[in-house]
Amino acid sequence: MNATERGIRYLLVGLFNTVFGYAFFALLEITSGHVIPYMVVLLIAQVVSTFVAYVLYRYLVFKVRSRFWRDLVRFSLVYAGAFAVNLVLLPVMVSGFGWNVLVSQALIVGGTVIASFFAHRNFSFRRPAGG
Repeated sequence: MNATERGIRYLLVGLFNTVFGYAFFALLEITSGHVIPYMVVLLIAQVVSTFVAYVLYRYLVFKVRSRFWRDLVRFSLVYAGAFAVNLVLLPVMVSGFGWNVLVSQALIVGGTVIASFFAHRNFSFRRPAGG
């Protein structure tokens, strides 16, 4: 698969996963936010959407087959970095600036998409040349 095709697949899968992750976060926040703190909602949504993203990126974008668990750990490390950014920025935006939690989360998600492509391409699913 050439770089353009991979980039398009990444964007399509990323778009789906972003919508899925955000919708799942919003659904949990709307239905349970009065009982569960939004940071716990964020954690639950992060775990679910990370695994969904891993499976989709692995099989539809990067098309790798071996090293399932190693790749999952590496993929999770990339997502943990994005999650760490989220853990810092979401409370600042919501509690510090008084912004709406759903708007804040949408802005944060948008900011992590491009960086995660390069991290997944060069770290999570990287294979030796010719491999």
